[in-house]
Amino acid sequence: MTRISRKGNLQSFSARVLRRRLTARPKKALWTFLLIATALAGKPAPAKSPDYSQGQESFPRFYRPYIPQQVPKPDLQNTPSLSQMVREGKIALSLQQLLTAVVENNLDFASARYEHSMLETDILRAKSGQAPRGTSNLRVPSGLFAGAIGAGISGGGGGGGGGGGSSVTGSARQVSIGPRGSFDPAVSLNFSVDSNVSPLNTVTVAGVPVVTSHTTNLQVSYTQAFTSGTSFSFSFTNQRQSSTQQSLLFNPALTSRFNLAVSQQLLTGFGFAVNRRFLKVAENNRKVALDLFREQAGQVVTEAQNLYWDLVAAKENVRAAEHALGVAQRLYEDHRKRAEIGTIAPLDVLAAEAEVAARQRDLIVAQTDREMKELNLKNIMSKQPETVMGSATIETTDALPEPQGSDIPKLDEAVVIAMRERPELAQAEGGIVNQEIVVQFTRNRLKPTFNIFGLFASAGREGRLAGAWDQVGRFDFPEYALGFSLTIPILNRGAQADNLRSRMELRQAETALQRTRNQIQVEVRNAIIGLMQAKAQVEAANKAVEKTQQTLDAEEKKLQAGVSTPYAVIQVQRDLVAAEFAEVQARVTYAQARVELDRATGATLEKNNISLEAALQGRVSNSP
Repeated sequence: MTRISRKGNLQSFSARVLRRRLTARPKKALWTFLLIATALAGKPAPAKSPDYSQGQESFPRFYRPYIPQQVPKPDLQNTPSLSQMVREGKIALSLQQLLTAVVENNLDFASARYEHSMLETDILRAKSGQAPRGTSNLRVPSGLFAGAIGAGISGGGGGGGGGGGSSVTGSARQVSIGPRGSFDPAVSLNFSVDSNVSPLNTVTVAGVPVVTSHTTNLQVSYTQAFTSGTSFSFSFTNQRQSSTQQSLLFNPALTSRFNLAVSQQLLTGFGFAVNRRFLKVAENNRKVALDLFREQAGQVVTEAQNLYWDLVAAKENVRAAEHALGVAQRLYEDHRKRAEIGTIAPLDVLAAEAEVAARQRDLIVAQTDREMKELNLKNIMSKQPETVMGSATIETTDALPEPQGSDIPKLDEAVVIAMRERPELAQAEGGIVNQEIVVQFTRNRLKPTFNIFGLFASAGREGRLAGAWDQVGRFDFPEYALGFSLTIPILNRGAQADNLRSRMELRQAETALQRTRNQIQVEVRNAIIGLMQAKAQVEAANKAVEKTQQTLDAEEKKLQAGVSTPYAVIQVQRDLVAAEFAEVQARVTYAQARVELDRATGATLEKNNISLEAALQGRVSNSP
């Protein structure tokens, strides 16, 4: 019994262990899945700008197109990364950190982003059949409005027989139906109640000298146009009329009528190319807006880089001014001691003291200039400089670059890059595309106006509403109409003038494109020449500082030996200060020449690792 019990317990224990192992694996997998899901859920999704070219969805909430679409308020608060830079009243700022802060906080960037969104609303407007509005930087060609300045796709159309529904008569009339409506369909509901008292001059027809009529009218209509040049309208009318006149068949009389009219333009105004001209221009402007934003972003980044190097130069100038002041003070102390023992004249002490005052003046000027450069840099890298940075001192961590032979590219290669990357070329080419659309439209307007139309209507009149509807449904009183409308402008001078002007504007845009190409080549050449000159200036300035320092050392030794004068030493000191300032300026000129070369070749954003998407979003992934 004991053996059996132990064996049974052992088997039971083994079974429990096996079950635990089998059940532990699914549990572990489940926990792993939950942890991953929690981590993914906690990770914020990348921000996505709303697309204002689509408009509000009308299904299932049909009322949404009739309420304002929300536009986020501008974010005028600095990003957290900016406040994290401030430590103990100082900001250790690298060039890359500066550019990150500029992309995220610069107000010029923030303002330029709205232009792309505004051009998206132009696409939405053009889809409805109305003219886009453009922006201050991207205008809609005026030739698109030829013949109808400020109008949309189609004008109003005449239409006898198109909308009437209150009469069922056999009188002859002329029917003419022109284009009507827009690409967005429209439903109209008209209702009226009328009471009219009319004195008559005879009782033969009405049987009474005064007729009182009461009329109630309800009309529902639907109109829509299409980009093919087709438009149609449908209306249904019910009217109830009672009168005091005698001998009426129905009193009150109920009249019903439906009306279907179709119009098609066959010459001017025919085809998708003409009627979608506004949409094509709006879509093209949105593409061009990206290149415009890239140009604006490049300008801001270029300005930020130049300000950074200006601040670095201001720091170097302060350092040079402090060094010059220290040298002048040591010379003054040395002269004062020499004067006390009588080896030099007191006048030499006064000259040394004046030199100290001059160097103090230079230091104050350099410090003030540095403060101004700091303020400019704070303004370009933040939305509210005072709230975050305040009086914090900016300590630049990137030194002025040393001239390198590899910084100077070959002219032909630089021009090729510029012709591929400069956003101004894409903008000029986009302007040509717009002008080609205008030429196509004005060419179409040279043709006569030729429309064909059709009308089908049915009416009924009874003493009961149901009876009137039955008559309409049975087509007891139908109306059919077919026709055309042809208008031939004699001489056609207005359309000829518009077409000629559009072709001239196209040629002007093509000329401007070539001028832009030439200007880019000149800018690239000048940038390379400027970089070469700056490199040579840095090398010359370095030698000047080195030689002047050697001259000062020699002059001070001569003074110690009694073979020189204090005035000669002061003169050499001044030369050294001027040489050091010139060296700093030459190095700054070289750094800014490299920035200008990046701008001239269209490589500003790429060289600084800023993507166009990040600039549009205002968020840089490598934010510190």
